[in-house]
Amino acid sequence: MKVPRHVAIIMDGNRRWAEARGLPVIKGHEAGVEAVKRTLDACQLLGIEYLTLYAFSAENWKRPAYEINGLMRLLEVFINRNIDEIHEKGVRLRAIGRLEKLPSRPRKLLFEAIEKTKNNEKGNLTLAISYGGRSEIVDAAKRIAYLAAYGKINPSDVNEEFFAKFLYAPDIPDPELLIRTSGEMIVSNFLLWQISYSEIYVANVLWPDFLKSDLEDALKSYLLRERRFGKR
Repeated sequence: MKVPRHVAIIMDGNRRWAEARGLPVIKGHEAGVEAVKRTLDACQLLGIEYLTLYAFSAENWKRPAYEINGLMRLLEVFINRNIDEIHEKGVRLRAIGRLEKLPSRPRKLLFEAIEKTKNNEKGNLTLAISYGGRSEIVDAAKRIAYLAAYGKINPSDVNEEFFAKFLYAPDIPDPELLIRTSGEMIVSNFLLWQISYSEIYVANVLWPDFLKSDLEDALKSYLLRERRFGKR
């Protein structure tokens, strides 16, 4: 079957998964990391070239300090334990968002992992961290406004194609398929520019329980749809 080049996933349900089992919230996030590894492997097997995961939103900074600290430590653990395997599989790791807000240690590890895998060509894993779709659009607009203010561009030259070049990762194609787990029907400020014509699939499973079969169900639903892009 012809799979989409780019699948984006809103990984929702870690907290509820932990609460349902009487476990600390961080245990839900740890289980979610295992789902990340399964999904990355499944994407490679199915021929999906780009996988973008909503790992930590701009709004998540409002969560309790203990949970934020736990998530930052989990990011470090994920990189330390998995980057060699990711690299061996030929996957390029990337990150989008206001990364300057990350604590110094996980930010350093993240940038080192990105540098290590930058030449890999067998897949692309992009983590949206400290990310917000509105923030991305605002940051792009600020860069364009700066260039216009200093006479480096003519405002009349700004169109959708030009604007898109100032997004966090302009070389990554827009996702054809957006998956959200946990049954929630909301895009949560994720890739607002890029998902304009993405097909949306809501999986009624919490993220830690997301399996290759759930990804395949999403792909089957995607393949049954007719993508018209506003045309008849």
